Amino acid sequence: MRRKLRPAGSLAEQAYRRILDKILKGEYPLGAALSRRKLGLEFGMSFLPISEAIKRLEQDGLVESRPRVGTRVRIPTAQDLRDRHIMREALEAQSARLFAEKASADERVEIRAMAAHLDAMTEKCSSRRAKTDFVFQTQMYHLSFHMRIAECTGCRALCESLKQNQVLIFNWLYDVAADHHMPPGWHRELAEKIVNRDPDAAEAAMRAHVRHGNEDIQQEIVSRFGTPANGLEGIQRPGRPAAVRAGAWRTRVTVAR
Repeated sequence: MRRKLRPAGSLAEQAYRRILDKILKGEYPLGAALSRRKLGLEFGMSFLPISEAIKRLEQDGLVESRPRVGTRVRIPTAQDLRDRHIMREALEAQSARLFAEKASADERVEIRAMAAHLDAMTEKCSSRRAKTDFVFQTQMYHLSFHMRIAECTGCRALCESLKQNQVLIFNWLYDVAADHHMPPGWHRELAEKIVNRDPDAAEAAMRAHVRHGNEDIQQEIVSRFGTPANGLEGIQRPGRPAAVRAGAWRTRVTVAR
């Protein structure tokens, strides 16, 4: 079922974006409690727009509310992690294949340039002195890079599937939670593979790109947070950090891989 479009400037839309940004920045980490009353006070909003924003985040699968437990940023189960990875690999591998077949000469130049710019940004983010806002902008650009590859295929259904399944958003979230890093020049290497007109090579390169570090990410999330069936119990294991600290992600290099 398609969601009703919300006015871009509505309070509920503003609340949704602000909560989502804080989740993706790691300020509201996996398992973090989300009090509607406290959010309302923080954002200067009434209960209604906050509740609508929370409901939308629940529909996205990012937040979970349960009786006598409350509302929290959802902790993925082991099956969630596997399923999201399978979905992403399938969609992005096909995206790379179609890009190699169909992209115009100008689009190939564009992807090369975006990859070089992205790698420069992520290298700058490796510094502990990098500001949180710049790191966040880098992650947004990273997401745009992967979406642009899909857009250049000319397949609207593929782009919609990436958006509706929140494939890149979940990848971002899990990478933040696991404090995952990427090698230098990672996206220039990928770009060189997919801009050449070899669909098989492009698909193989994207599969390798998506799979890089995936098992480590899954193991780290399980280790840090546990992966309870309902996503709420067992949030903290003895001797493990309860959540990724808000500033810890500043040293991250990339999220969307």
